[in-house]
Amino acid sequence: MTLAALDLSGRVAVITGGTSGIGLALTRGLAEAGADVVPTSRRAEQVEAAAAEVESRGRRSLRVASDVTDRASLEALLQKAVAALGRVDILVNCAGRTQRRPTLDVPEEEWAAILDTNLTGTLRACQIFGRHMLERGSGRVVNIASLASFVGLHEVAAYNASKAAVAALTRTLAVEWGTRGVNVNAIAPGVFRTPLNEKLIDSERGREFLLRTPMHRFGRVEELQGACVFLASEAASYVNGAVLAVDGGFLASGVNQ
Repeated sequence: MTLAALDLSGRVAVITGGTSGIGLALTRGLAEAGADVVPTSRRAEQVEAAAAEVESRGRRSLRVASDVTDRASLEALLQKAVAALGRVDILVNCAGRTQRRPTLDVPEEEWAAILDTNLTGTLRACQIFGRHMLERGSGRVVNIASLASFVGLHEVAAYNASKAAVAALTRTLAVEWGTRGVNVNAIAPGVFRTPLNEKLIDSERGREFLLRTPMHRFGRVEELQGACVFLASEAASYVNGAVLAVDGGFLASGVNQ
C-alpha cells in the first residue's frame, strides 16, 4: 500500500450532521483528502456555510438540508446528490443529540427522541445510502459511535443506549454487506470540545474525563480527520466492522496515577 491509497480524489461523500462540531471537521478533512463532499443538517444556513468551505478547497458540493428523523428528506438528499455528482461512495453518519438527566426522571418522549436521532437516524441513512452503494457494488460507511458505546457515562442513559446500539449496528451491517463491496466501520471519539458538550468540558465532569485520559488533554476535532479519511479510503479495504477509538487512551486506561 502507498499513500495514494488514502487519496479520495473522485469520490463523493455525504455527511449527515456535517455542518458543525465533529461533522464539520470531517467535512473539511474529506475535502482536503480530495473528495467532493455534501455536508447536510437541518439548518440551511449551516449547510450553506459548510458547502462553501468544501468549494473553497476546490471540491464540489451541494446545498441540501435534511433531517435524519425524516426518511423522505434523506431520500431526496440521495437523489439530488446522484443527479448532481453521479453517485455516493462514502456515507458518514454524524448527526447526534444528548440530554443529561437522572435516568429515573427521563421522560419516554425524550428517550425516544434521542434514540430516533442517534440510532434510528443512523439506520435510516444506512438503509437509503447503503442500498445505493450495494447496487453499485462498492462503498464506505463510517458511523460515529462514542466512548458511551463501551462504558457507562453518568446520567445520559438514552445517549449511552443509542451509541452502544450504533456500535452493534455497525458490526451487523459489516457482516451483511462485507461480501457485497460495502465496508461499514465506526469511529468512537473521546472528548472533543464542540458546541454540543461545551458545558461538560468546563465542569467537574470534564475534569474527571481529563484525569482518566492518559494524554491529559481534550482532543481537537481535526484529530478525527485521519481516522475518517482512512476508513473512507482504499487503505481500509480489509477493515470491516471495526470501531476505531480516537480518545487519547481513555478506553485503554486503568489507574493513571
